[in-house]
Amino acid sequence: MSKQEAAKKEVATNDLGSAQTAENAANDAAASEAATVPDAGTEAAAGAESASAADPQSVESAAEETVPRSQYDQLKAERDQLVDRLARMQAEFENARKRAEREKADYRDYATAGAVEQFLPVLDNFELALKATGTVEQMRSGVELIVKQMEEILRQMNVTPVAAVGEEFNPHHHEALGSVERLDLPDQHVAEEIRRGYKIREKLLRPALVRVVSNPKQTVE
Repeated sequence: MSKQEAAKKEVATNDLGSAQTAENAANDAAASEAATVPDAGTEAAAGAESASAADPQSVESAAEETVPRSQYDQLKAERDQLVDRLARMQAEFENARKRAEREKADYRDYATAGAVEQFLPVLDNFELALKATGTVEQMRSGVELIVKQMEEILRQMNVTPVAAVGEEFNPHHHEALGSVERLDLPDQHVAEEIRRGYKIREKLLRPALVRVVSNPKQTVE
């Protein structure tokens, strides 16, 4: 092969390589451009989703498009009925609660009024005793009558004293304020009553304040 033919062959080879390089570069540029250009379908779907999330009416419009009109209207009517029913139930519950509170307050006032009315005569007698003049013995007799009157009112209300002196100490009915050493009384029995306790039927209103017997002969070591 002559030098001239070799030179022509080298030039042709170089031209072919340059053409392939240019073609590869063009393909890379096209791929890059395609990657950066957003898909129209994706953009439309994203826009529709954003619009639906932002606007509740868009949701209803979308529902109308996917659900038959008659079925959509029926579901919407049922929803409105449920919302209205819930609102009515809430209003009825609130009214019932207020009515119950009002009835409770009325009953409490009625019960209080009944008890107070029975004690008003006792208060009247105390006021008369304060205005009366007489000896100490006469005053004492008057106060004793008032106390008996008050005890009778309490008895009519089923309020009775808690048994104390001579009874075995009961922590449910008695509150011990101390002990007294006694040889003539059983150990752990009530020796003295400091303040009377009361109960209404079987319910304790207040315990009796007492001192309890401590009998050295019966105390268990």
